[in-house]
Amino acid sequence: MDSVLGMTPQWLGLLSLWFGLGYLCGSVPFGIVMARVFGLGNLREIGSGNIGATNVLRTGSKPAAAATLLMDALKGTLPVVAAVQLADVNMAIAAGFGAFIGHILPIWLKFRGGKGVATYVGVLLGLGWPLLVVFAFVWLTLAAVLRYSSLAALVASLAVPAYAFYAGDMKLAAALLAMTMIVYLTHRENIARLVKGEETRIGSKPKPS
Repeated sequence: MDSVLGMTPQWLGLLSLWFGLGYLCGSVPFGIVMARVFGLGNLREIGSGNIGATNVLRTGSKPAAAATLLMDALKGTLPVVAAVQLADVNMAIAAGFGAFIGHILPIWLKFRGGKGVATYVGVLLGLGWPLLVVFAFVWLTLAAVLRYSSLAALVASLAVPAYAFYAGDMKLAAALLAMTMIVYLTHRENIARLVKGEETRIGSKPKPS
């Protein structure tokens, strides 16, 4: 039955290999790296302690935040593109999923990483520009109208698997939906603040704790 479905031991081994390679790439904590390169100190002791670009921005260094955002996205894109070139789309999905998980649960930081949105976007770019366009359109529209970055990201990440389902790519849609659910888990505190009306809007200063 396994061979009929295409899931031979060799196929599963390759899938695991590409997931692992993606994971190792995604687990590189570029936020911490950039904070040190720009002389900003230990990012874990700044703001929320998160390793993503948003927290790097809290240091006041826009170049460091921009560099972190770019690198966090590219570490999702590169393993996907490599898998597309050297293997097939199934391996690319596995590599992208691995990179996404690596950013959220990096082995180098005792599995305490970021929220995954930038790497998610990088994975979308590697898998196909239409997916990125859907995400960007929804995010930009909601961010401009509602001025909640987290809400825009949550809705945009849900729109992408919906688009994949509509396009008829069930494997891709299922993988993207799984990633979206994880994004919702990593944003549970943001969701709670949105429900309470306490989430900070784009362009507003955070409320003092």
